[in-house]
Amino acid sequence: MASGRGRVTIAAIAEAAGVSVPTVSRVLNGRSDVSPSTREQIERLLREHDYRPRNSRHSGRARLVDLVFNDLDSPWAMELVRGVEDVTHAAGVGTVVSQVHRRSSATRQWLQNLRARASDGVIFVTSDVAEPVHSELHRLKVPVVIIDPAGGVAAEVPTIGATNWSGGRTATDHLLELGHRRIGFVAGPRELLCSRARLDGYRSAMEAAGVRVDEQLITTGNFLHEAGFIAGNQLLDLAEPPTAIFASSDLMALGVCEAARRRGLRVPDQLSVIGFDDLPESRWASPPLTTVRQPLAEMGALAARTVLRLSRGESIETPRVELVTKLMVRESTASFTEARGQAAE
Repeated sequence: MASGRGRVTIAAIAEAAGVSVPTVSRVLNGRSDVSPSTREQIERLLREHDYRPRNSRHSGRARLVDLVFNDLDSPWAMELVRGVEDVTHAAGVGTVVSQVHRRSSATRQWLQNLRARASDGVIFVTSDVAEPVHSELHRLKVPVVIIDPAGGVAAEVPTIGATNWSGGRTATDHLLELGHRRIGFVAGPRELLCSRARLDGYRSAMEAAGVRVDEQLITTGNFLHEAGFIAGNQLLDLAEPPTAIFASSDLMALGVCEAARRRGLRVPDQLSVIGFDDLPESRWASPPLTTVRQPLAEMGALAARTVLRLSRGESIETPRVELVTKLMVRESTASFTEARGQAAE
């Protein structure tokens, strides 16, 4: 099947599959107007013969990058997409955004599509990249970068994150400096390193201030509004509720604010609330949300630049990068004494 120079062609794949060249091109371009059985046959042949388009990474210039999320249902994800696309667009590279929902079937389908379109690099978000996927990408010589890895990753895989521990500590220190001691914490998913780091930062600040960590004040959510609303209600239902709540995402913090509002509690007069992310809507909340800014768009941009460099065979300075977080003090936090006084009026 290979040409005289040892390189398989689309025409050869089409002949082996008994289809036309345009049909193979539709499969390579991810088009849906190909029957499942024909698509499967063509993808099998492409894999078996390790087909690569002429504009693939072997030409020395990337043309397509995959950006893979477990979930795409939050503004947080959109900020990362914006950062990635700012870089890829400027480089003349396309971006394919996928959502796999942590389902093995969706991951398998995505991997099949990636083999067919010969992506020049993959950026995974909040993922630990299952070993079979990592092995297959390594075999295909597709470089990988992970944003906010879920757990341990292979030493050679670059990761991009934020200073989650120091962000968690800074947020908690802010509430402690305002005089709060009953500080609730809404953690993110336990399997994510960023969630655990923010919780560790909270614990570190409390312990450094000599404040006992009451485990009843710690609950868990999934970074989304509803989880924050549920967690807020759980914390406010306690016999001795917190005077302040640190939610480890802006969306959960806004959910906490809604739980307080429905109880007739005023933020920050009767409850201080702080988030994490600094999403655009946090500035337009009522009141504007105090939060920890993690540079999401910059994280996406750095991941894109890194994967493009790797696709060109360039080396990178360090495989682990954490961008700096920053406390953004707005109007959803107030001093404990001030809050008590206004609540009593």
